[in-house]
Order: sequence, then structure tokens, then C-alpha cells
Amino acid sequence: MTYEQHPFRWTPGAEQRHATLAPLRDHGAEVETLCGARIVVDRTELAWLRLTCEPCNVAAHEIAGVPMPGDGPEIVDGQIAGAR
Repeated sequence: MTYEQHPFRWTPGAEQRHATLAPLRDHGAEVETLCGARIVVDRTELAWLRLTCEPCNVAAHEIAGVPMPGDGPEIVDGQIAGAR
């Protein structure tokens, strides 16, 4: 399986980590996020430690084609848990 980069990127701003389709922006730039908010990019040292915007996280999982945690079977050591 070949890895393809997703079209979104994570960027901190407005006290959360948001996902955006915008190109990488410098600190202080404004971007539109997957949740529809327009935020000012925060590239300070602690900004990456903020909580993830839940609507952006859901949208990013949908774009990536990956279920949200808890939406599918549990995988343990590469196997579906409980499968025989």
C-alpha cells in the first residue's frame, strides 16, 4: 500500500488545533478551516498542545477515509479483536 498525503493540514489557532485545506501559512495569517471557522494561525510554541477541534477532526477523518476512533471494530496487533 502506498502512502498518499492528504489534502488537509493541521494548524493551531483560536485556542484549538484545526484542519484546513489552505496552504501552510505563517503566524498571524488568516485561514478557513474544515469546520468553517476563519482563524488566525498561531505558531507559538505551545499552540500545538491545544485540544483538537472536533468538527475539523470528523471532517479530516472523512477526507482521509478513516473511521473515527470507536466507529469500527477494535484492531489489536493488526487483527480485528474477537475475530476467529
